[in-house]
Amino acid sequence: MMDKEAKKNYVEEMKTKFSSNESVMIAQYQGLNVTELDELRKELREKGIIFKITKNRITKIALEKTKCKDLSNLFTGPTAVAFGEDAIMSARILSKFAKDNENLKLIGGLMDNEVLDQAGVLNVANLPTLDEARANIVGILNASASKLVSILLARSEKMSNLPAENSETQPKE
Repeated sequence: MMDKEAKKNYVEEMKTKFSSNESVMIAQYQGLNVTELDELRKELREKGIIFKITKNRITKIALEKTKCKDLSNLFTGPTAVAFGEDAIMSARILSKFAKDNENLKLIGGLMDNEVLDQAGVLNVANLPTLDEARANIVGILNASASKLVSILLARSEKMSNLPAENSETQPKE
C-alpha cells in the first residue's frame, strides 16, 4: 500500500507522462505472466515507448487536469499504458503482441489529442509509419517521372520513324 507522499509522487509522475506524450495507448493485461510483460516492455523500449502498469484509482486523479481526461473510463481492471511520441509504432507493437497473446487487450488511446476507441487503435496500427509513407511518396514521384520520360521518348521515337517528306511528293502552290 502506498503512503500519502508516494501517492502524490505517482499522481505528479502520471500527470507529466499524460501531458508530455503525443501517444497514449491503454491495454488490459490480465493473464499475462511476468516473462510476457518483460518481453513486451523490451520491444516497446527499443522504440522509445514506456509501458507502465497503472494504479487505476490514483491514475484517474492524475488524468483530471490533462488532455487525456476523456480516457479515465478505460481504467478498470488490470490496466497498463504505453507512452510515446509515435502513436503508429505504439499501436502496431501492441496490436501485434495482442494477436500472439490473447491476454493483452487494446482498449483505447489518444493520438494527437484525439481519443481513440479499440477500433481506432487497430486502424492506427495499420497505418504506414512516417518513414514508410515517405518511401511510398518517393516511389510514386519516381514512378511518375519515369513514366513521363518514357512517354516523351516514345513520342520522339514515333516521330523519327515517320517517312521523311520530300519536295517531290508535296503539292505545288
